[in-house]
Formats: sequence, C-alpha cells, structure tokens
Amino acid sequence: MADCLTLKKSNCKNCYKCIRHCPVKSIRFSGNQAHIIGDECILCGHCFVVCPQNAKEIVDSTEKVRVLLQSEEPVIVSLAPSFVANYDGVGIESMRKAIKKLGFTDVEETAIGATIVKTEYERMLREEDRDIIITSCCHSVNLLIQKYYPFALEYLADVLSPMQAHCADIKKRIPNAKTVFVGPCVAKKDEAEYYDGYVDAVLTFEELTNMLKAEKIELEREVDKDPQSRARFFPTTGGILKTMAQNAPGYTYIALDGVENCINALKDIESGKIHKCFIEMSACVGSCIGGPVMEKYHSTSPIKDYVTVVNYAGERDFDVSQPDVVELKKHFSGIKHKLSQPSEEEIMSVIRQMGKFKPSDELNCGSCGYNSCREKAIAIIQGKAEISMCLPYLKDKAESFSDTIVKNTPNGLIVLNEDLEVQQINNAARKIMNIRSASDVMGEPVVRILDPKLFSQVKESGRTVRGKRMYLAEYKKYVEQTVVYDPESHLLIGIMRDITDEESERDRKVRINKKTVEVADSVVEKQMRIVQEIASLLGETAAETKIALTKLKESINDE
Repeated sequence: MADCLTLKKSNCKNCYKCIRHCPVKSIRFSGNQAHIIGDECILCGHCFVVCPQNAKEIVDSTEKVRVLLQSEEPVIVSLAPSFVANYDGVGIESMRKAIKKLGFTDVEETAIGATIVKTEYERMLREEDRDIIITSCCHSVNLLIQKYYPFALEYLADVLSPMQAHCADIKKRIPNAKTVFVGPCVAKKDEAEYYDGYVDAVLTFEELTNMLKAEKIELEREVDKDPQSRARFFPTTGGILKTMAQNAPGYTYIALDGVENCINALKDIESGKIHKCFIEMSACVGSCIGGPVMEKYHSTSPIKDYVTVVNYAGERDFDVSQPDVVELKKHFSGIKHKLSQPSEEEIMSVIRQMGKFKPSDELNCGSCGYNSCREKAIAIIQGKAEISMCLPYLKDKAESFSDTIVKNTPNGLIVLNEDLEVQQINNAARKIMNIRSASDVMGEPVVRILDPKLFSQVKESGRTVRGKRMYLAEYKKYVEQTVVYDPESHLLIGIMRDITDEESERDRKVRINKKTVEVADSVVEKQMRIVQEIASLLGETAAETKIALTKLKESINDE
C-alpha cells in the first residue's frame, strides 16, 4: 500500500484523538507519538480530518503532475462529480477553462466512468446468479474487506471503480494520454498506485486549489446544466442506486455510508442474516461529498452539498461506449496484516499492570482511543499502545502518589475553596486540631475549626504568607503557618507546622535564663555587701595605722 498519509511528529503528543476516530485502530503510539500502520490502514482519512494539530499530512502529488505536464503527451483530468459541492457556484465548463490554463489538455467528468460502472452492475444483477453484491467504487471499503473481512471478497463486485473505468476510457479514446484524477479522497492515491495502467496521478481538491492559486487563476462562477449527467449523483449516499434501474427480480437495494455501518453490515453478512442484496457501501458519512479533503478546508454542509449535487445532476445517462465485461474486471485478494493474538495470561498480566485487578476496575471509558481495556491490553502486547495512554490509570497513579505525600508529611495540610470551605485535610492537620475524621469537616466553613482571617487576607491580596507563628488557643498549640492561593485552581492551601514543643522548649529556656539572672543578681548583691563591709573594715584599720605612724613621726622629729 502506498504511503499516502504521513505524520509531522513535532505536532503530535498525547492526544489520542486519531485512534479514537480510527475505525480499525491502525495507529501505533510510541514515545507519545502517533504512527500510522500502513498494513492495517484503510485510508478513510478520519485521522486527517479530526487531528487538532494538523499533524497528519496527505502526500502531495503536485510535483508529479507538473512532470506529466512537461511531457509531450496529452494530460487529461478526470474530475470527480463532488467538485460542485467543493467549488460553490462553479460548473464543469468553468472548471475546464481554469484547469486548461494550468497546461492540461482537457477536463472530463469522472461521472462518465460512473455510468460505465453502474451499467456493469445492472448487467451483473441481470445475468449473474449472485447472492450478494457489494459495490467496489470506494477504495476504503475495498481495503476494509481485503484486510479485515476477507470472507466477503466473493461478494465484492469485481469491477473497476468509476475513476479507473473513466481513465481507461480516456486512454482508449486518446492515444498516449496521461490521466490525472482530481477528487476529495485520500484512498484514490493508493488505488492509482496499486492498480497500474489506469491513473497516472491523483490530486486532491486542495492540491488543485493550490495550483490554481499559485498561477493566480480565478474560477468563473457559472453553473452549466446538462441533462446527460445522471451519474453526477454518485458522490452522495445512495447515489449509485439513484442511477440504477433497481428492477432485478428478488433483490433488495441498500445504501450504507460510514465505516462503522459498513462493518456492522459485513458482520451481518458473515452471520448469514443477509441474502439477495445489492449493497452500496461508502466509507465516508455522506459518501464522497463528505470526503476527508473536503472537510479539511471546505465548510461542511451535508444538506447544502447534497442539494447542490442533486440540482446539478441530469435526468439521463451519459452517452458512453460500454467496454467488454473482461475490460472492466478487477481482481481483489485478501491482504494479510494481523498480528498474532496474545494468550489470556498475557492479556491479564497487562491489565493488572494497568492497575485493574477486578472487572469493575475495567472502566472501558475509551479515553485511550480503544473500545475496551482488554482491547487496549492486546494493543500494548502487539506494540501498538503504551500503558501510559490510560487516563484513569494515570489519574489514579498521580493521585496515589500525591495522596501518599499528603498523608505522610509531618506538616498539617488543609485545602479550602474560594468560599473558604474545607476541600481536603490530612492526618497531621487533624491531629493538630483534634479532629476525629476528615468527613467531620469536609465541605464545612473553615471558621468552624480555624480563624479564617489569614486565609481571607491571602485570597484578597493574592500574596503568599510564609512562616507566620500563631497560637491556636482552642487547641493549645503553637503553629508556624503558611497560606498559598492558587488562582488557576481557585484553591487556598494552608500548611501548618506544629511548633508547640519548640515553643515549650523556648519558654523553658527563658525561665531558666530568668532564674539564672535572678540568682546572679542575688549573688552580686550579696558580694557587694561583703565588699562594702570589707572596705569599711579596711578603712577603719588604715585610719588607726595612719594616726599611729603620724604620732611615731612626730615623736622622731621631736627627738
């Protein structure tokens, strides 16, 4: 299968929207990046349409077409009938004028090929004894059957698609002609590559629009009417049936759109519930006018687009030269892609790794993109998914980790909403405030257990208060309190560190210091008294000595 869809890895991360919308889960995730599994993809283009980051890209064939235009051979465009819904107010003649300015030799409607195909369908119903016939116009439906429901290959109409039938007709009429199909489909690029000899290149409407813009070519708003254009109904749901006689005896004619509806019908066929039916199947909801490339830049209006196609369609078939049956034959074979199925033991082992130990744990929420936890487990074993893609698993893991921290931290934590109501409280905070159970205060105003003044101040100012020492008189506890306001989550977080023991120790030291000072003062005072007494005694002795010595001196002098 051609690599028609590519991925811009830089824009893809942890989204899973593509796998949620992929009807066959043909996307692998590795390193938080999505990878399209070519062997499993049916090229419906859903991932391209729903990707919010535009990470999926359709391979551009513009350069390939330019090379064709530089050759000497005539290059003819086969224009899908859905163009009238894509280019508002523009008919085939306006499209022909504009496209020929790009260097193309001519432009014809793919509806010519649709007329050839529907005529062959009518012949099959008349002449061949077939129980069920499934149309093979939609390449995505063909791939779905080839890859996932090979039992239905016998029911798939072995007929060329309108694109192939028309391009074969062009090459038959115009020697050496090169053909370029233009339409709203990703899968047609793969069909053109796989079945060689019919279509030389495929452009999407978007690629054609870009080519016209690059050359500054304007489309003239002119809608022409041609009664010979009943096959223009083909790009709508039931459009093939509208062009057919529907008169084969005993047959029921059914039209289905959307891959899910097609899958359900194929399951019914497999179970033997359906017989004698002609089934028109389209992978896109609304058929081709709901194609992935139209949806990417064309404002999707299903009813308006349908009415546009109906109003443009004529009442008669195109006048075509019907090829021989052999020329219209197309062979379909099964395409093997499935990985081996893991054992029950392997599946249960992965399910347990995902944190699911009983059936009630398997939420089957689909957040990972898979329909069930079991389906996801199988994808993990096959290397297509990662355990981390499970949102409940990650949420539980994160909550478990944070809860472990919250529960085991020695600091008290209390979380309030902006109405100052308790949203969470941990064991340490309950111990500080003598709260028996968290349920006693959850959802209650914080004023029931704490003075809300500090929380109100922080909420109003938006400024964090850190390490404020407070005495909780009602609990006889000293705490060092920090209050943080988170405006994004609209929560106030209070962190309390119990410093009662520290305060008690500080008070004890203060008392000891005070007593020591008092003792020191007493000793000093006593010592001062002793010193004063000694000084007094010393003073009396010195005076007596002085008198005695004076008298001795006088006595000596007298002698």
